[in-house]
Amino acid sequence: MSQPESAVADAQAGGRSRQEPLAKLAARYGLRRAIARPRFPVYLRQLWERRHFILTYATSRNVSKYSSSALGQLWQVLTPLLNAGIYFVMFGYILGGHKGVENYPAFLLTGMFIFTYTQRSVTAGAKSVSGNLSLIRALHFPRASLPLAYTIQELQQLLISMGVLLALLLATGEFPTWFWLLLPVMLALQTVFNVGTSLVLARVGASMRDMNQLLPFITRTWLYASGVFFSIELKVAGAGLPDWVARVMYLNPAASFIEFARDILLNDKWPRTWVLGSCVFWAVFTLGFGFWYFWRAEERYGRG
Repeated sequence: MSQPESAVADAQAGGRSRQEPLAKLAARYGLRRAIARPRFPVYLRQLWERRHFILTYATSRNVSKYSSSALGQLWQVLTPLLNAGIYFVMFGYILGGHKGVENYPAFLLTGMFIFTYTQRSVTAGAKSVSGNLSLIRALHFPRASLPLAYTIQELQQLLISMGVLLALLLATGEFPTWFWLLLPVMLALQTVFNVGTSLVLARVGASMRDMNQLLPFITRTWLYASGVFFSIELKVAGAGLPDWVARVMYLNPAASFIEFARDILLNDKWPRTWVLGSCVFWAVFTLGFGFWYFWRAEERYGRG
C-alpha cells in the first residue's frame, strides 16, 4: 500500500485518527497541502521555469488588447501624445510651466512617455490578480507570474513608444549623443522598479477591491508631483525655497527616472550622481520587497 493510501486508511481508522491531529498525520507520511507556499528560493525557481509562459501570456495580451479598435496598437503611442498636447497647452503656456525650460516640447514629451510607462505598469499590476481569479482557481502556478506578465506587456509597448519619442526629439531639434546609449540602462532600472511596485499593488488589489477605484486618483497625484510638465528645480527656486527641497522631491522614484532620461536625452550629460543613486536604490529595494511581500500571501490569492 502506498503512503497516501496508508495515510487515508489511518485517517479513516476509528481510534488513532481521532487522537492524532491531521497535521501530524500528514507530516508523518510526508504529505503537504497542494497550495502550500513554497520556500522563497523555490518560488523564484518556479517563476524562472515558467518564463516562457509569462512571456507568451504577455505577448498574447498585447496583441489582443487593441484588436477591437480601428487604430489598434497605435493607441499606445497616441495616448501619451494626446495627454502631452493637453498638458502642453494647460500647464506649459496657460500656467507658465515652459518658462525657463529650453525646448519645452521635448522636455514635456520625455516626462510623459517615461511616467506613462510606470503609470500603466502599476495600474495593470494592481488588477493582475483580482482580474484573473478564474485562471488562478483553475491552474496551479506561481501567482507572481501575473504581475510579471503585465509589466512585460507594458515593456513591449514601451519599445514602440521609445522609437516614437526619439523621433519626436529629433523633430524638436535635439541631436543624438553618446549619452543616448544609456537609455536602455535607465529603462532597465525603471522596469525593475515597475515589477516590484506591480507585485506590491497586486497583493493590495487582491485583498482591497476598492484599490482599483482609488488608483487613478493616486497616479494623478503622483503625476503632478513628479515634474512631468514643469521643472522641479525652477519651481523650487522661484518659490524661494532652499535647494534641498528639490532634492527631497527628486527622491520620488518617478521624478528620478524622468530626470535620468532628461539628463541623457536633453542635457547631453551623465546622469547626476544623486539621480542615478535614487534610481538604483528604488529599483533594488522595490524589487526585493515586492517579491517578498507578494510571496507572503501566495496561499491566499484566489480565495473568497
